[in-house]
Amino acid sequence: MADSAAIKSPKGARQAIEPDTPPPPPNRSKAVRHPVVVFMNFILTVLILAVIAAGGLVYYGKQTFLEPGPLRKEKTILVSRGTGLATIAGILERQNVISNQTIFRYGVQLYQQEGALKAGEYLFSPGISMHQVMSILTSGKSILHSLTIPEGYTSYQVVEVLKTNDVLLGEIKDVPEEGVVLPETYKFSRGTTRAEMLKRMKSSHTRAVDEIWARRAPDLPLKDKREFVTLASIVEKETGMAAERTRVAGVFVNRLNQGMRLQTDPTVVYGIFGGKGKPSGRPIFRSDLDKPTPYNTYQIDGLPPGPIANPGRAALEAVANPSRTNELFFVADGTGGHVFSETLKQHNINVKRWRAIEKQRIEGLKKQSE
Repeated sequence: MADSAAIKSPKGARQAIEPDTPPPPPNRSKAVRHPVVVFMNFILTVLILAVIAAGGLVYYGKQTFLEPGPLRKEKTILVSRGTGLATIAGILERQNVISNQTIFRYGVQLYQQEGALKAGEYLFSPGISMHQVMSILTSGKSILHSLTIPEGYTSYQVVEVLKTNDVLLGEIKDVPEEGVVLPETYKFSRGTTRAEMLKRMKSSHTRAVDEIWARRAPDLPLKDKREFVTLASIVEKETGMAAERTRVAGVFVNRLNQGMRLQTDPTVVYGIFGGKGKPSGRPIFRSDLDKPTPYNTYQIDGLPPGPIANPGRAALEAVANPSRTNELFFVADGTGGHVFSETLKQHNINVKRWRAIEKQRIEGLKKQSE
């Protein structure tokens, strides 16, 4: 019979499940606990967080660069020559065209457009994005202003037009010689100087004269381009009606061919008053026609020594290819145009009719003033 002391009492259900002594936790690897490993884990975590943050910033910046901006109504901004990206960005933010100058600056740099920004005066529309602002500034498509030089203006008058324009910059020291600029409408951006505009007008004149002179009629009684421009300036001052220019040019060409004096009043006026022109309201007296000047075509043969104004393209075209007629005379008809004739007899009749019209006009003005 077995010893009763050796017989153990049976365990309860809970005791059978739970061990008598819990096992010790496993030992941590010495490598994991090493300070270098801990530091590297920290650095890796920081880098991951930094990459995530940078990606978020890039995404935010890109969205801001592309989304509509804060501008609520059209605004004009002037970018002066030599202005850097940082200054431009600051101006745009202060004027509420963009919301953040830093994002705009980095955006332009990422697109590698910093060196492509151009000076000028730009119009920005409401809600314009930073990307669109960058595109406008790099396109150079700034606001264009207009300057019109009327046909037949003297060089003195052209300079006066340039001086009174409040967009152009700089000064003009000297009045250019007569007949070297082309009257027309010119487009320019803010920041353009008056000297630059005058240079453009001269270049346009040279190109136009060269082009039109090259396809002139072969039998013109003109020696060179200067005589060509001189006659065109006389035609320009004689009539402002497009339909008449070639006929007026034809009359003068016929007179030159026959050795007749041109006898044109605008040359008399220029000989007396020069480029400043005749004072308003002053008539041409008979004594003026008798006054000897180099430009008085009642007193000299042929053309005057130079142009009396700056002719436009139409006048140049008219002289290059004048009407083929036998007409030698013309006089005002009272309607703003002229009546033409081939004989002195018919011309005297036309002059008499014109003087009657003028007399009636003057009498009418006197009655109105009474």
